[in-house]
Amino acid sequence: MSKIDYKSAGVDIDAGNDAVERIRHHVKGTFSKHVLTGLGSFGSMFDLTDLIKGYEHPVMIQSIDGVGTKVTVGKMAGKFYGLGIDVVSATSNDIIVHGATPLTFLDYVANQKLVPEIVEEIVRGMADTCKENGISLVGGETAEMPGTYQLHEHDIVGCVTGLVEKDKLINGSTIQAGDCIIGLASSGLQTNGYSLARKVFFEIGGYTTESNISELGTTVGDALLRPHVNYKLPVFSLLESDVVVHGMAHLTGGGFIENVPRVLPNNCRAEIDIRSWPNLPVFELIQKIGRIDIHEMYRTFNMGIGFIFVVRESDKDAAMKVLSQFTDIPAYEIGKIIEGPCDVHLHK
Repeated sequence: MSKIDYKSAGVDIDAGNDAVERIRHHVKGTFSKHVLTGLGSFGSMFDLTDLIKGYEHPVMIQSIDGVGTKVTVGKMAGKFYGLGIDVVSATSNDIIVHGATPLTFLDYVANQKLVPEIVEEIVRGMADTCKENGISLVGGETAEMPGTYQLHEHDIVGCVTGLVEKDKLINGSTIQAGDCIIGLASSGLQTNGYSLARKVFFEIGGYTTESNISELGTTVGDALLRPHVNYKLPVFSLLESDVVVHGMAHLTGGGFIENVPRVLPNNCRAEIDIRSWPNLPVFELIQKIGRIDIHEMYRTFNMGIGFIFVVRESDKDAAMKVLSQFTDIPAYEIGKIIEGPCDVHLHK
C-alpha cells in the first residue's frame, strides 16, 4: 500500500501557505495603528485604549453573516472579487443601523479545494472595502474541506465589530406616527434572494451567466453579481448632522416585509409607496419570468432600496439635503409611519 498524506486526502497545506502569502499585503493595507498582530497569530489583537477615551459608556456591537448562495453565481461566472466586497458591506451595514462605527473585520473562507488565486481575489475585495470604510481586516481563516463542499464552491463568512456610545444607540424606540421614511438605493439583489433568483434565471428561464438580456442591459451574471452597497458614508453623514435619526433598517434577507418591523415600536406601521423609487429591471424580470406574487417579491428581495431611515417629518428636507451629496447612492422619500400593528403596508 502506498503512503498517504494530508494532500492525498484532499488538503494541500502548501496551497494554504501560498494563499496566505498572496493576501498578506492586501490585509496589511487595512491595518490601523490599533492592530497589534499580523497574519499568522492564533488570534487577532486590537488595542482599544485610545478609541474608548472618546466614549463615556462604549457599547460593542457585532454582526456575522455570509454571502449565501450568491457564491454559486460567482462560481458559475468565474468572478469572486465582488463576493469579498459583499461580506464586508453586509455585516457593516448590520451594525451601522444601531449607530455603531465598524472597527474590525474577521473573515472565514472555506472550500473543497483551495485555489490560492481565487482566495486572493476574494480577500482583495474584502480588503479594498475595509480600506474604503476605515475598517481593519484583522485576520481570518481559510479551510480546505474535501467532501463538505462541491468543487470550486466557497463559503464566505465574516464578522464585524464596532463601537457606539450607549446614549447614542439607535433602536427605533422613539419612532412615532407621522414620521417620514427615507430609503437609499440598492445595487440590485446585493446578497439576498439568490436561491430564488437562480431558480428563476437558470432553471425556469434557461439562461446562463453569459446570457445578455436587453432588459438588464448586461449579462445575467453581471446583473446578479453587482456588489452589495456599503452605506457607512451616507449614514454617518446624516448621524453627524443636525437631523435626529429615530430608526434605521438594513434590507437584507426578508426584504421590506421582514426587516422594517424589526425597528418599529408595537403600535407603528410602515406605509410604503412602492412607486416612489425607480424599479430595477432585475426585479421586474425575476417577477415576470417566475410569475411571483408581489408580496413574495417584497418579502424576499430589497426591491431597489437597501437601507432606510426614519426621521421626523420636520427633518425630512434637511435629511434629504444631506443625503443628496451621495449621487451614486440616491435617496428617496418612500413612505411614512402610521398608527397600527407592527408591520409593513405596501401601496401604489
